[in-house]
Amino acid sequence: MTEQLLKADITQRLLNEGFVAVGFAAPNGAPQTADRLKTYIDRNYHGTMSWMAERQAWRGDPTALWPEAQTVIMAAANYGPAHDPLDILAQTNKAAISVYAQNKDYHDLLKKRLKRVARHLHQKHDADVKVFVDTAPVMEKPLAEAAGLGWQGKHTNLVSQEFGSWLFLGAIFTTLELAPDVKGEDHCGSCRACLDMCPTNAFPAPYQLDARRCISYLTIEHTGPIPEEFRSLMGNRIYGCDDCLAVCPWNKFARQTDEVAFHARDDLKGPLLAELAQLDDAAFRAYFKGSPIKRIGRDRFVRNVLIAIGNSGDRSLRSVAKQLCDDESDIVRDVAVWAGDVLNT
Repeated sequence: MTEQLLKADITQRLLNEGFVAVGFAAPNGAPQTADRLKTYIDRNYHGTMSWMAERQAWRGDPTALWPEAQTVIMAAANYGPAHDPLDILAQTNKAAISVYAQNKDYHDLLKKRLKRVARHLHQKHDADVKVFVDTAPVMEKPLAEAAGLGWQGKHTNLVSQEFGSWLFLGAIFTTLELAPDVKGEDHCGSCRACLDMCPTNAFPAPYQLDARRCISYLTIEHTGPIPEEFRSLMGNRIYGCDDCLAVCPWNKFARQTDEVAFHARDDLKGPLLAELAQLDDAAFRAYFKGSPIKRIGRDRFVRNVLIAIGNSGDRSLRSVAKQLCDDESDIVRDVAVWAGDVLNT
């Protein structure tokens, strides 16, 4: 099989698995990554995500992660929503949950599909393979740009001319030596929509993100109390934030995902804050079984919900906050008192 036919075969197999775009890159196809990552960490933009610094060498250079790799196959899955994610922000008694987390955990789903294609490469072409979906020290977005799937926009996420900002990424590293595709070209131009939309001013400059100010980081990765300077700015966003993605003009070409597992669950499109705040650990685990939300645990989740309650302006929710002032969790008690005080003013 010629190289051209092999690339076409790999692409078609990944498309058959539900991916919408496939590209090929050299492991060293994004040489700027290491320096950008070093600057990011030196400025402490990674906050408490110590694992970024601990595996900086691997993350910045795929050839250090796996020296034998000759090609990185990047695959993108569309998770475009059927609704405008910004609409829920006006419904302050309900929770705004990031689009990607409104149904199944994409990590498990995409990894299984990538592994099927990787297994074929190993069995049919005697190639060694490794599969990665977001949880390993791999910088998927620069590699996706190098593979021609789009470009890293000013909000630092991948943007596609065909699918906008709504793409999950996965990678197959392989010892097969395949010609890289043409790198994606930046089409952001003078647009600042994503930068200006950020509620917490998390972008020090275009193409730079200070995670310590990012609502996605604060609600998902940050383990302790959320600084009070950010609480009122969070609104009703209890898990992640889609603002910078949702306002991207390239989303005019986006389309709703065909993947049923990525369609929003009815009970996660705008659940009531009052009901979410009352979840104990067992109920939380049951409610979010199979969801990426489950990984942050009940305490952090309720912390986020209580901040949204404090921001709701709905005095009827004071009783919900008061019930949690004696919670076993320190971070829940702290923010329950704060929410009650805010609603009392």
